[in-house]
Amino acid sequence: MSKSNSVGVLQPKRKIELFSGTYFAACTLGGIIACGPTHASVTPLDLVKCRRQVDSKLYKSNFQAWSTIARTEGIRGVFFGWSPTFVGYSFQGAGKYGAYEVFKYYYGEQLFPNAPKTIVYLGASATAEFIADIFLCPFEAIKVRMQTTLPPYASTLREGWSKIVAQEGVAGLYKGLYPLWARQIPYTMVKFATFESAVAQIYGYLGKPKEEYNTLQQTGVSFLGGYIAGIGCAVVSHPADVMVSKLNADRKAGESAGTAIKRIYGNIGFAGLWNGLPVRIAMIGTLTAFQWLIYDSFKVYLGLPTTGGH
Repeated sequence: MSKSNSVGVLQPKRKIELFSGTYFAACTLGGIIACGPTHASVTPLDLVKCRRQVDSKLYKSNFQAWSTIARTEGIRGVFFGWSPTFVGYSFQGAGKYGAYEVFKYYYGEQLFPNAPKTIVYLGASATAEFIADIFLCPFEAIKVRMQTTLPPYASTLREGWSKIVAQEGVAGLYKGLYPLWARQIPYTMVKFATFESAVAQIYGYLGKPKEEYNTLQQTGVSFLGGYIAGIGCAVVSHPADVMVSKLNADRKAGESAGTAIKRIYGNIGFAGLWNGLPVRIAMIGTLTAFQWLIYDSFKVYLGLPTTGGH
């Protein structure tokens, strides 16, 4: 059913009411679709990044790493660790995007309607990521152990989960939670706030309101804004990303997180916190761009507006 606006142009009635429970559920599903498959697809990049973070002398270059892995382990080896990546980041995507939409509306429209938009974006994204990482952490722990130990700590998600719980209890799945928060919360704050700002600036540069562009053009803006945001994300969160990899691979039994971080930093130094940054920029930039493209395309498919640019 349609309705007319003041100039008589017919507009389709939305199937989903904005900011309703159904709307937030749709955003949550969009986050799953955007994050799980995209993270799994870049497993080869993530595998080499993690191994080089833990041992910078293991491979001379990324291409040499992929060649060595493919030659010794086959194509399956190049995608090693895809299953905990897919499951973990599907859960994380649900919390990240779904909760972000909830808190952006709640903070911006209900609690702090006069607050600057950037502050709302930062607060909403930080809150959303705090929640999302609780779901992600067990799968990230398994993924990192699988990818950074040779021979592998486990060959499958199920085996990795069983071994960690048997040896360390459920707490073993969460021993990297604080470093994960340290990595992911700043990452997501930059991701969402930079994306929203970039999209607004792109439309400002183009010179017309967002609504005057078709959906293909709008999702193209989402892709470009996502890539810009991804570069910033990679740089801001990289030292913590290195430490997460190191902690999951090299934390001694009974050692506190603080003690482990101090010992590891003593071994690798400040420069070691930046191992693997170029490949992570390529990975995160591309990943973030496609996530926003998929997420906003899904919203458009449901008859909802794309994110940002208002």
